Amino acid sequence: MNLLLTGCFEYSMKQMDDLRSLGYTIYFMQHEKEDLPLLASDVEATVCNGLFLSHDIKEFTCLKFIQLTSAGFDRVPVNLIKARGIGLFNARGVYSMPMAEWAIFRVLEHYKQGRFFHQEQLAGRWTKHRGLREIVGTKVAVVGAGNVGQEVAKRFQAFGADTTGFDVHTNETVGFHHMALTETFKECVGEFDVIIITAPLLPSTIGLINREVLMAMKENAVIINIARGGLIDQQALIEVLLQRPDLFAALDVFEEEPLPLSSPLWKMTNVAISPHNSFVSDGNNKRMFDVIYTNLKNFLMKK
Repeated sequence: MNLLLTGCFEYSMKQMDDLRSLGYTIYFMQHEKEDLPLLASDVEATVCNGLFLSHDIKEFTCLKFIQLTSAGFDRVPVNLIKARGIGLFNARGVYSMPMAEWAIFRVLEHYKQGRFFHQEQLAGRWTKHRGLREIVGTKVAVVGAGNVGQEVAKRFQAFGADTTGFDVHTNETVGFHHMALTETFKECVGEFDVIIITAPLLPSTIGLINREVLMAMKENAVIINIARGGLIDQQALIEVLLQRPDLFAALDVFEEEPLPLSSPLWKMTNVAISPHNSFVSDGNNKRMFDVIYTNLKNFLMKK
């Protein structure tokens, strides 16, 4: 079976050999925008990320299996894939732990005034700060109670926070003291000290965090987005953060990436910016390859 791999994942020679041992004939392309190393009609399985942004999936007439290296499905034509009966898999669970740690890091950095102390260190100043805060006793909302959201909630629970998950269901979910429907979030947003966005980007969630929601946030609240930029109305966020300097936003994802240098977000003192980096970890390669290998093996077994 012809397997097309791309440079969205860095394979070791052993990992390549492990995939060949399953019975796959491997073709490799470093950049997903470049020409394919074989005819699209000859590709039967692929591990990729944004391959179909540059290559028309309709030309992949024999395609039966797609493994994404991303957690989200927003870069592939999901409806068309389902209609053709192509197996579609994401990187579920691969990036959850580093992203959850990132959320904790950003809250602690803000609560413990990490940036202030770094600046004072560089200036050689012995300056105390009397405004430090603690996570214990805070109320934390996680919008999106999937795998990433659960890992986030578990870590905040360990710090003594009260956690509420917002999703399309209210089933008891690991990591959460409470569950509520996403559609009710704007009604109670003012209750939470920390809000973490981990929901998928869908037509129903675009602009989910709008001006109304942002303005209703609790005094001195923190909002963290480690999901997709489109979940927050970015222009509304800028305007609200200027109006309300008490709020703090830690943003790892944006509507346009890279974030344009002209964006006011770069210079706002109540914003922390990172370049879509929260998922990065020294543990990702092993977890991702385990997912790739297992799904490709199971796919062959079911044929």
